[in-house]
Amino acid sequence: MQNVKLDLDKNGRGHFYINENNEQIAEMVISVSGNELTVYHTEVSPKAEGKGLAKELLNEMVTYARKNNLQVIALCPYVFAQFKRHSNDYKDIWKNNPE
Repeated sequence: MQNVKLDLDKNGRGHFYINENNEQIAEMVISVSGNELTVYHTEVSPKAEGKGLAKELLNEMVTYARKNNLQVIALCPYVFAQFKRHSNDYKDIWKNNPE
């Protein structure tokens, strides 16, 4: 398991990310405004694909959202697909749930 970190600026823009050997190998771009956390994009470096890093980013974002009572707007195709596929697991935080 990798160490997922969060970097947010004073305006609530930032990303969850994973570094390996001083190089960023995965990130999830987000913003936080009020009680909403918007996820824009998730990307894993080609050399790090297949290691479950996107899922680790997702899990960390979900933990953060729950801890801070945030509703998630899933604009990122990966996060949207995971939320849709496992909607019962995320219904408490998924703001734009189509169901």
